[in-house]
Amino acid sequence: MDIEQRLIELETKIAYQDKTIEDLSDVIYKQDKLIIALEKNLELLKIQIQSFQSGDNEIRGHEKPPHY
Repeated sequence: MDIEQRLIELETKIAYQDKTIEDLSDVIYKQDKLIIALEKNLELLKIQIQSFQSGDNEIRGHEKPPHY
């Protein structure tokens, strides 16, 4: 195999690796955004649970739940 052919193969491999790195970077970015959103939702749920446990949102026997 001559040097020119080896160089073409190396350039091709590098191009595929660059594409793979770009794709992986996109996945990491999307996962980061998803994790941030999930963390915010978790914090909201914690606040709601604490509020419910403290009795702020206690449903009285004569009151209908909000879904009615």
